[in-house]
Amino acid sequence: MRSSKEQGSALLTVLWLTAALAATGIAVANNVRGETERAATGVDDLKAYFVARGAVERAALYYMWGPDFYVHGLPSMELPFPSGDVHVDMIPESSKLGLNGSQPDDLFRLLAALGVPGERVPEIVGAILDWRTPDPLHQSPFDAFYLTRTPSFLSPHTSFLEDEELLQVKGITPDLYYGSSLDHAHAGLRDCVSVYSSNGAVDINTAQPATLLAIGLAAPDVAAIVKRRAERPFFDPQQIAAVTQSLGPAGARLTLGGQTIYTIRATARLRQPGGKLSDLRRTVAAIVKFNMPGNPQHKAVGFEVLRWFDRA
Repeated sequence: MRSSKEQGSALLTVLWLTAALAATGIAVANNVRGETERAATGVDDLKAYFVARGAVERAALYYMWGPDFYVHGLPSMELPFPSGDVHVDMIPESSKLGLNGSQPDDLFRLLAALGVPGERVPEIVGAILDWRTPDPLHQSPFDAFYLTRTPSFLSPHTSFLEDEELLQVKGITPDLYYGSSLDHAHAGLRDCVSVYSSNGAVDINTAQPATLLAIGLAAPDVAAIVKRRAERPFFDPQQIAAVTQSLGPAGARLTLGGQTIYTIRATARLRQPGGKLSDLRRTVAAIVKFNMPGNPQHKAVGFEVLRWFDRA
């Protein structure tokens, strides 16, 4: 017969093995649960992506179909889908300054409005002007700076082809270009300038406050416009005319809506089984060009996507 000491050792061993197996089982269960939750989140993210993508196309069609579906100048719309709801921003590129044609004074005011320290503003404005100005000899001081970068390069000294080229311009940081992209609390250059803008008047409903300051409006007037359009957007052209006349010369640079190029940004939220919207949000955006009947290019009526932004 085994001694009580041997029996106690065997029991202790069994207990230790049981505890180890239990810990292993709990760890495996937690890991499986975590992977299951991550997989479910990934599936919901993919579903929300296609809902948001569908909303971009639906919003573009609504624009084409006219006032029964989209009122000209409307800055946003809410689109319901069977699986979720989507908030869509309709941002005309005319709400931004023309990157290739903005006057130096506009750029000075814009950078100041974006919070760029005063001593940096002249250099950044000079670098933007240098980048887009022909210089066949490539002898500007900015070219000497770019040649010291890794990898080195020369500025093209021609019109900007994409807004993102600004990230290569001397003095422009990612923070300045992107702004606060998550909560939209602080605009960046990409929200205020565009290669697609025609350098005409800016849209009163969607132009960033910094853009309104850049065209020469006084800060109190900008605050009044932002407050008014948040309560109810501007729709009546006569009302716009009254507002612009009261603002002096800078007011003449305000208009309603855009021309033919818009950024359509869609943020989707899936509907849960109980009807409540999910906390998960998925945002995509596209720069869309509308070819309306009688367009100068004689293109078929419809719309074309110029740029696509995933997780905009």
